[in-house]
Amino acid sequence: MEKRVLLGMTTEELTEFVVNELGESKFRVGQIAQWLNRGADIDGMTNLSAALREKLKNAAVANPIRILESYKSKIDETEKFLYALPDDNVIEGVVMRYKYGDTLCVSTQVGCRMGCAFCASTLDGRVRNLTAAEILGQVIAVNAHVKKQDPERRVHNIVLMGSGEPFDNYDEVCAFLRKVNDPEGLNISLRNISVSTCGLVDKMRAFADEGLPVTLSLSLHAPNDAVRVNIMPVAKKYGMNEVLDACRYYVRKTGRRVVFEYALIKNVNCSVACADELAAKLRGLQCHVNLIPLNDVKERNLEAPSKQEVAAFLKRLTERNISATVRREMGADIDGACGQLRRKALADGRLQL
Repeated sequence: MEKRVLLGMTTEELTEFVVNELGESKFRVGQIAQWLNRGADIDGMTNLSAALREKLKNAAVANPIRILESYKSKIDETEKFLYALPDDNVIEGVVMRYKYGDTLCVSTQVGCRMGCAFCASTLDGRVRNLTAAEILGQVIAVNAHVKKQDPERRVHNIVLMGSGEPFDNYDEVCAFLRKVNDPEGLNISLRNISVSTCGLVDKMRAFADEGLPVTLSLSLHAPNDAVRVNIMPVAKKYGMNEVLDACRYYVRKTGRRVVFEYALIKNVNCSVACADELAAKLRGLQCHVNLIPLNDVKERNLEAPSKQEVAAFLKRLTERNISATVRREMGADIDGACGQLRRKALADGRLQL
């Protein structure tokens, strides 16, 4: 019989399981929940009796994922993780240290089916969606990992920008957001969370109505439909005007600005003329543009622009009164970009799908 996942249970479900199925005192529910939030496995729940721990192990697992490998940058304190899932799939994530706390990039799917030309995560397509427990499990596992290095460390901020399109796994992502924000759980503020999408307009509008005031990050990456269609297949279904209208709806509903992710690709979208066109499209919209010099994707023959081209693009946006910054490169020596580490491990034959 397939084991239950404790981390995936609501308080009510955990109570039903512990009290009615295992025949234990309701007092044990709070103890188990505290251990789960600390990242303990069942054997590590030391204030439970040996008999109860054995019953739990026979019927359930604590966290459905575990850290399989980790790689720490020698350039900065960025750390990349490979996680093992119960079905032997692997996903990856990265924790970045800033002065204001640790930011964890989490995955929402094994692979991705969106097909964006600049992304390594999508090269093998989507294998499956992650459950809310598997998304939360990444945060729990990394929290426990970094606390071993420094008891004061914890994940303060979360970006759903790892492998997968979050809105292609809409229900589980919304369930995760409510779980990670639960005052009886990790209690991470939704305002400290960013959700990235390539522009699934219907889900963007639905999400604006969810009452979850996270930062919406749109993978825009082009100043017009002609360029966007060539690098993002989703643009064939949703044009830029439709996507930007959905962004305006999100701003109206939540009062929060939208962040536009813009990967600068040599000879594709990084000319000053592109900057002018982008500025015109975004004028009057409460937003910020996050410019990302491309991580080279050899499978697609795409290259990063020069530093001079990046600087010129940023300068032109700023001159056009568009808030913009260039994202600092982190973890370059550990295959820090999304999807790179998993693909390298699979290619090396160290891991199996």
